[in-house]
Amino acid sequence: MTYLDYAATTPLLPVVREKMLEVMNLELGNASSLHTPGHHAGAIIEDARAEVAQLINADPSEIIFTSGGSEANNIVSNIFAGQDVATSAIEHPSVLESLKARAKTCRIIDVNQQGFVDPADIPENVNLVSAMLANNELGSIQPIAEIAKRCKNYNTFLHSDATQALGKIHIDVKELGVDYLTISAHKIGGPIGIGALYVRKSAPYKPLIIGGHQENKRRAGTSNTLLIAGFGAAAKFAREQKTVDQYQKVAKLRDQLAERILKEVPYSSLNSPLENRLPNILNVSFQAAEGESIQLYLDAEDVIVSTGSACAAGDIQPSHVLMATRHDAEVAHSSIRFSLGLDTTQADIDHAMTALPKIVTRLQGISTIKIKESNQ
Repeated sequence: MTYLDYAATTPLLPVVREKMLEVMNLELGNASSLHTPGHHAGAIIEDARAEVAQLINADPSEIIFTSGGSEANNIVSNIFAGQDVATSAIEHPSVLESLKARAKTCRIIDVNQQGFVDPADIPENVNLVSAMLANNELGSIQPIAEIAKRCKNYNTFLHSDATQALGKIHIDVKELGVDYLTISAHKIGGPIGIGALYVRKSAPYKPLIIGGHQENKRRAGTSNTLLIAGFGAAAKFAREQKTVDQYQKVAKLRDQLAERILKEVPYSSLNSPLENRLPNILNVSFQAAEGESIQLYLDAEDVIVSTGSACAAGDIQPSHVLMATRHDAEVAHSSIRFSLGLDTTQADIDHAMTALPKIVTRLQGISTIKIKESNQ
């Protein structure tokens, strides 16, 4: 199988599996308990917290473990409930929908065709701005440090969803200047179901889940020692193995895939930017061929891709990201996201390109959509 959907989730790393099996074999108690088994569980959690913090140059006390990126994003929207906020048009639904549901007003910041926010468009007179570090469909990397400077001038707090960027590009919360940062374990070879929210010291905070003293009274609920340990192991791997450097090799495979698609697949066009992008994401539209159909036919050929965010799977609406950048429903419906990982090989690219051209050509041949020659 050629797996090219790493942006949706990554395979569990062997070192993470080993760490989790080690924890499973220990006689641990509830990390909140005062007895020895409880202390052992608590020590495992704090070791993991230190690893996650070190990966983004934060203090361990600034890390709150959550059930994933969506919960972390919802915590931020809960902190600013009833206030005026602003966010970009291409944010993950867990940012867009939660802010719209809780905020007094939610201003949407437009992006350009490549998916970038212009720092000059950051509004005044809002309490929070939320702008993702890197987009999960296009791979575009936002100028967060510049946005942070503008927010500071306006006395506005800044949140950034860094879920897709973690482990792929350098992340330093101090250099970025953010007040809140969302990350998730399963995007870096960790387990599904565990994430974290960085909260800068002195930044306002209000728990989303109440009724317990866990996470220093910031997130109630029995701590999931097993998943937290897995997150810590994944963070340690990313730091020690310098995965940010390793992804430069992945970028070369991504570029080769892009070049071959444009050359070998009729009426294809890139949606991802050519610069300031993640090294592993490539979004392409295939005129007069439906993205969902391409995905299913590729799946039958053991090539695994996505039509966009995994959270939107099954939604017949066009990608809100591509509608915000391209403003064309046909382009959005005909898009495929290829996302590569550290295990992607030359053979994977060759396999994908053996299947893709014939599938797209077949679909274009039976399509009722007129091909626009000028867009080739």
